[in-house]
Amino acid sequence: MRKISVAKVGIIAATSFYLGACAQATDSKDQSQFEQTVSEAIRPIIEENNVPGMAVAVTVQGKRYFFNYGVASKENGQKVTQDTIFEIGSVSKTFTATLASYAQVSGTLSLLDNASKYLPALADSSFNKISLLNLGTYTAGGLPLQFPENVNDQQEMIAYYKGWRPSYAPGTRRLYSNPSIGLLGYLAARSIGKPFDELMEKKLFPKLGLTRTYLKVPQNQMSKYAYGYSKDNKPIRVSPGVLDSEAYGVKTTASDMIQFVEANMNGMELDETLQRAIAGTHIGYFKVGDMTQALGWEMYTYPINLDRLLAGNSSQVSLKVNVVTRLAPSLSPQQNVLINKTGSTNGFGAYVVFVPVKGIGIVMMANKNYPIPARVKAAYQILMALDSKLRLTSAR
Repeated sequence: MRKISVAKVGIIAATSFYLGACAQATDSKDQSQFEQTVSEAIRPIIEENNVPGMAVAVTVQGKRYFFNYGVASKENGQKVTQDTIFEIGSVSKTFTATLASYAQVSGTLSLLDNASKYLPALADSSFNKISLLNLGTYTAGGLPLQFPENVNDQQEMIAYYKGWRPSYAPGTRRLYSNPSIGLLGYLAARSIGKPFDELMEKKLFPKLGLTRTYLKVPQNQMSKYAYGYSKDNKPIRVSPGVLDSEAYGVKTTASDMIQFVEANMNGMELDETLQRAIAGTHIGYFKVGDMTQALGWEMYTYPINLDRLLAGNSSQVSLKVNVVTRLAPSLSPQQNVLINKTGSTNGFGAYVVFVPVKGIGIVMMANKNYPIPARVKAAYQILMALDSKLRLTSAR
C-alpha cells in the first residue's frame, strides 16, 4: 500500500466546494417548492412502509430546509421536529471514520499501521498483518457483519479477535462488518489515550458544532428521543452491544446531521486539523463496481444513474463478499462525486447523501427500518429535482 500523506489531502480545498453561509433558509418560495419536491418522494414511503415519523433535512448551497412528517412516538402522539432525536445506525461509522482520520492528522496513528500495534493483546495474531485502513474499509479478510452471540464484553471481544483467522488475504475482498470498523474506532481512541465515548461526546461532536448528538442520550433529552418501531410495530430502541458506539451507536437530530453534511462539503469554519480529518474520510481506497470505498463513506462519480446507485447500496454489496480493486494511488478527494451512507437499527432507518460540487445534501431519518432501496430512490428523486432547479437558475 502506498503511504498516505495527509498533507496532500489539503486543508480547505478538499472540503470547500461551494460558497455560502450555512443558515436556516428564509426564502419562503424555495421552502414551498422544496416542500412539494420532498413530500412527493417521502409520503409514498411513509404510506407503503407504515413509517410512524420521518425527519428530512436538505441543504442547498448553504441554505437549510427542514421537512417533518408524522410522530416520534405513537403512544403519546409527539410530532417529529428537526430536533427529534433518531438512531442513525451505521451512519455512525462516518463519525468513527472522522475520529480515526483526526487521530492520523494529529499524529497519534497511521492508517497503514498494523492493528496489533495499538492493542498489545493482539500481538502474534492475524492483526499483525491487517492494517487500520483494512479495518476502516472492511477489507481485513472476512470479519463478519456482527460479533458472535457469545461475545458480550471487552474480554470476550479481545479473545475473539485473537482467535479469528482471515478467509482472504487482507486488501483483496470487502465484507461489510461492524467488528471491522468498530475495532478501528476502538484503536483510534486508544491511540489518543481516552475512551471512545468521551472523545466523541466531549471532543468531536462539540468541534463539529453538534449540540444534540449523543452516544448516550442524557436524561434531560429523553423526551426528544423518538421511539423506533419493529417489524410488528412494537416500540423499540437500540440495545447495548460490544463496540456499539463505534459501529452503530450515534443518536442525533436532523438539524445536527445536516450541519455534519455541510461540514463535509464546506468546513471552512472548522479548525484546520478537523478540516483535514474530514477530507481524509473522502479519500477513495477500493472499488466495488461503481462504488468507491472511502473511510466510512461510500462514493460514486457524479452524475450517476439510479440503477448504479441502487446496485452500490444493494444487499450484494452490503451483505456478501466482494472482490475489490485497490486504487493505487488512492483517489484524492474529488468535487464531482456523490457521497452516501445508509444506517439502520431494529427500529430506525437513515440515509445521508451529498454532492459537494452542487452544494446539495440530504438527510433522511425515520423511526422504522424500512427498505434501503426505498431510501435511495426517494433521496435520488429529491437530488435530481434540486440539481435540475440549480441548473435552470444558473442558465437564466
